[in-house]
Amino acid sequence: MRLTVDYGQDAHTAQWLCPQQQAWGLGPHQKVTPGLAEKLCFTAAATPSFEQAAAVAGRWGVAVDDTLIHRQVQQAGERAERQAQARLAPGATVSPAPPAAPAGALVIMMDGWMVRHRGEAWGLKPTTEPGERVAWQECKSAVIYRLAQAAQTKSGRGLLVEKFVVAYVGEPLEFGRRVQAEARRRGLGKVKRVYVVADGGVWIWNIVTDRFAEATGVLDFYHASQHLWVVAHALYPADEAAARAWITPLLHQLRHGGEGNVLKTLQDLPAWCAQREPSLIPPMAKEINYFEQHREHLHYAARAAEGCPVGSGAMESLCGQLQGRFKRCGQFWTGAGRQRLMALEVARRNQDWNEVWKLN
Repeated sequence: MRLTVDYGQDAHTAQWLCPQQQAWGLGPHQKVTPGLAEKLCFTAAATPSFEQAAAVAGRWGVAVDDTLIHRQVQQAGERAERQAQARLAPGATVSPAPPAAPAGALVIMMDGWMVRHRGEAWGLKPTTEPGERVAWQECKSAVIYRLAQAAQTKSGRGLLVEKFVVAYVGEPLEFGRRVQAEARRRGLGKVKRVYVVADGGVWIWNIVTDRFAEATGVLDFYHASQHLWVVAHALYPADEAAARAWITPLLHQLRHGGEGNVLKTLQDLPAWCAQREPSLIPPMAKEINYFEQHREHLHYAARAAEGCPVGSGAMESLCGQLQGRFKRCGQFWTGAGRQRLMALEVARRNQDWNEVWKLN
């Protein structure tokens, strides 16, 4: 459809304007309506690339190119990021306010994954010229949900009815501030208990100490088992059967309330190595220290009895989903471009999407 509308100069203000464009809520020179911009940005966030977003838009009736979609994402992403920053301010209020969290427990999971950015020497020619063309940066991410929102499908697969996310590329301290702010929106301070489930990343547990000191920590069971396997393979490097025979009862004890026996077995290893293989003492000491640092995070049977997950599957799922959009073959982001699209993606997942489009 092509429309012809009036355009002229106001005799009183001397301004050139289009009355119909103003009635439609469009600014000067604006070619895309807010409604169309919202649809294009949602499509860009929910599809793997701007090119595919344009293809999908074409199927639902709007012929646009990826450049136009990219431009709309940049504009809307800036608004989403400004709103996210405003929610971080002390005493900030959210409109509309999120529903009050019922008494219960809140679960927080944290992890990181790497995303490709354009380095300072991006596009430098010839290729033999030294320079940083690709810069890998870690996107620190979090999943926050109320324990009451955890469910299962008919087949027994875990399902979260409602969850909220944080994704941030930058310093751990700022990431921790953002996670705490989002957790407050979702009931932190109102629930009876808070669980933090994560792998052994030092930066994660520093955040826990800094921002969630009263939370109950849980070391992801899969990562704990990986470290036990390191010990098993060090003790029996050429005998997989012997390694499995050694670790199997320990994994069962660890998962079912016998973590004290597992720690005692590990503590006895240096003396055993000193008599048989002294070269194993340094790697054994490293793994023993790992478990000692997480001594209070190994109570898997007790946590499972409380309904808390002992694995960070929801976190791994989120990382995979975000990588499906931000870490595809051939994607090399600028910092601003990645930040704006990610702000929209977080707004979409956190039920803040409509706020982005309240322009007045």
